[in-house]
Amino acid sequence: MLAEVVVFGVGLATLVFGADRAVDAAGDLALYYGVSPFFIGVTVVSIGTSVPEMVTSIYASYYGAGDLVVGNIVGSETAQITLAIAVVAFIAPIVAKRRNIAIYGTAMILSMIIMLLTLEDGQIVRSEGLLMMLAYTQFIYILYTNEGGEEITEEVLEEPRTPLQSVPWIVGGLFLVVVGGQVMVTNGVAIAQLLGVPEYLIGLLTGLGTTVPEVVVAGIAAYEGRGGISVGSLLGSNITDPVFSLGVGAVFFDVVVDDPAAMGPSLLYMVGVSIAVLGLFYWRRGIDRRAAVVCLLLYLPTFLVV
Repeated sequence: MLAEVVVFGVGLATLVFGADRAVDAAGDLALYYGVSPFFIGVTVVSIGTSVPEMVTSIYASYYGAGDLVVGNIVGSETAQITLAIAVVAFIAPIVAKRRNIAIYGTAMILSMIIMLLTLEDGQIVRSEGLLMMLAYTQFIYILYTNEGGEEITEEVLEEPRTPLQSVPWIVGGLFLVVVGGQVMVTNGVAIAQLLGVPEYLIGLLTGLGTTVPEVVVAGIAAYEGRGGISVGSLLGSNITDPVFSLGVGAVFFDVVVDDPAAMGPSLLYMVGVSIAVLGLFYWRRGIDRRAAVVCLLLYLPTFLVV
């Protein structure tokens, strides 16, 4: 049992570290060749930061662990909209334009609703996965036509590394992602079987784990006084995960869950706290330390509604 837990932790750490290195290097490579900030924002940043969730989705679908797939995304979504925002706001209050809150917030809630609707019958088939990915593509198009998105990348627009420096990190990072994802999922399923707990619960814990690096990075940026921490960078992966990350897994293998009704409370809680935090954002035009306390308190019941 201890061995499975240790290996699971190593797999999770390898997955997250590899994704982080690959995303940073890919961003540097794109900047070096003059790719637009918008394109980097909606691909390398928004999609790239969701690589751990995508890899988990594909592997878990392959192993028939649909509950772990959904749990991972729900855990990640809930942690990012509450815990991540609370940590950043405790360090430095977040200021946001209501227009950006409306754009990203609406897209986030719609993506969660799409996720809930596709899970209603207990499975997500390939055609549904493709439609979910198309829905995300439509959001990117709308964002582009509204001249948004560039503010997502304010935190990464630094002097890029050369291709000779970037390519090895991309290749090595992706290799670590593949290995770490496979180790994490297989041992996560084994732990659930040994403990007799639902794979969905293991998925929720995994979702928290894949969110921790994003919380740390955002917190360091806030501490250093970098004002580029935006609604887009905080909510971007919360738009990507429910439709794109989950859809990717379904395109390769059908995502089948054992008991959709049992997931209902945590899925609804995810949507409920998201609406509550977005309401705070819009009402107060950002999140200050007082509102951060509310966000933190909203995270605490996450594992009680399973």
